Amino acid sequence: MAQPQEAEDTTALNRGYAETVMQAVRASGQLYANGLGMIASENIVSPLVQDIVRSDLHGRYAEGLPGKRYYQGCQDFDTIESLGISLAQEVFQAPFANIQSISGTVSNIGALKALAKPGDRITAVSTADGGHISHARMGAVGLRDLNLTTYPWDEERMEPDVEASCAVIREVQPKVALFGQSVFLFPTPMKEMADAAKEVGAAVMYDGAHVLGLIAGGQFQDPLREGADVMTGSSHKTFPGPQGGFLLSSSEDEAFQKRLNNAMFPGVCSSYHLHHVAGKVMALAEFKEFGAAYAKDIVANARAFAEALAAEGFDVLAESRGYTASHQVLTRHGDLDSGAGAKAAALLEEAGIITNMNMLPGDTKAMSPSGLRLGVQELTRVGFTADEMSDVASLYARVLLRGEDPNSVKTDVHELKSTHQIIRYCFNDDERTGYPL
Repeated sequence: MAQPQEAEDTTALNRGYAETVMQAVRASGQLYANGLGMIASENIVSPLVQDIVRSDLHGRYAEGLPGKRYYQGCQDFDTIESLGISLAQEVFQAPFANIQSISGTVSNIGALKALAKPGDRITAVSTADGGHISHARMGAVGLRDLNLTTYPWDEERMEPDVEASCAVIREVQPKVALFGQSVFLFPTPMKEMADAAKEVGAAVMYDGAHVLGLIAGGQFQDPLREGADVMTGSSHKTFPGPQGGFLLSSSEDEAFQKRLNNAMFPGVCSSYHLHHVAGKVMALAEFKEFGAAYAKDIVANARAFAEALAAEGFDVLAESRGYTASHQVLTRHGDLDSGAGAKAAALLEEAGIITNMNMLPGDTKAMSPSGLRLGVQELTRVGFTADEMSDVASLYARVLLRGEDPNSVKTDVHELKSTHQIIRYCFNDDERTGYPL
C-alpha cells in the first residue's frame, strides 16, 4: 500500500503530465493564431464545427447505416448522417456518398477494397512526381497487395503525360486506374486517360483529397463527369471541415453502391468518429452557402501568391502554365536532393511561417528535398485577400533571400496575422476566432 507521501508525489507527477499536455496544446494554438499556417493539407474549422467536434458524440458508436445499426441510441445520429449523405450528394453532384471515412487515406483503402483484389494491377502517379503515399507500395496500394505501375510524367506541365499514360494503361490493363496527387497544381487531363481505362475494363478512381473543396466549389475540375467511377477525398483541406474523408461515386448501380458501403463498414471502419461525421455535415451545410466563394478566393490567392513569389526572385514551378490552378504553390530552393527545402522550411518556422518541405520532380530523398509545397487555404479562411499575398511573399523573401533574422521577421508576421483572426465562409454570427485555444 502506497504511503501518504508516495501518493502525494504520484498525484503531483500525474498532474504535471496533464499540465504539460495542456501547455503544449495551448502553445500549438498560439503558434497558428499568431503565425501563417501554409501547409497545403491543413485547414481550420468553423465555430459551429468546433462545437460539434467537442460534443458528446465524440464517445459514441453507430456501426452500420442509418436505420440499420448494431447499437441502440442512434436515432439522433441517424438524422445527422442521413442529412449528411443527402448534402454530400448535392454538394458533389454524386448519386452515391458515404461520409463515414475517418481520413482520405482510409477512403482510399476502402475504395481499393471495393474495386480490386490482392494481386490485381493498378496504375497511379508515383510519389516522386507528386502522388500520395497511399497510392504507393508503402501505403494503401501495398496494404491491398496491388501490383503498381506509375504513369510517365510531364514535368513542365506537372501532370501525367497523357499519350504515354494512355499507352501504359492499354499495355498494363489495370484493374484500377487511379488519378489525383498530393502535389496538385493543375486539373488532371482525365477524359482521354479515363477512356483508355474503360477500353481495358479498368475502374477509374480519382483521389481529390487536396482539391475536394475546389471541385465542389466549381473551381478545379469535375472528375465524376470526366470519367471517374469513384472519387475519394479528405474533409479538412480545401474542403473546410473536420478531420475525415469522403467516398463518392458517379454510379447509380445499387449493387456497386452496396460494395462501396460494405468496403467502408465493416471493411475499414468500425466506429467512425461520430463527432467528426457530424462536423462534416455542418461543414457541408456551410459549404452550400459559402463554398463557391471560398473556392474562388483560394484559387485567386494562390495565383497571386505564386506571382508575388516569382516577382521577389523565387524559383516558382510551372511558370509556363501560370504557376497554379489550385491552392498549392511549389518553390525550388536549391539543387536536387540537397535538403534546401528542409532548410527553408526550418527558417520559415523560426519566423512564424509554417510550411512543409516537399520533393519536386527529380528529387529522390524524401527527407532532404529541394522544394516547398505551400497552401493558401487557411490564410483565405481568415480573410487574406489576393492583394495581401505580396505582403506574405515579402516575408518569405526577407527570410530566405535577404537573410534577415527570422526572429525579427516574426514580429511582422505576428502583426500581419493579428488583423486576420475571424474565421470566414461559415455561419459565424458572433465572429468567434478560428483559434479557440
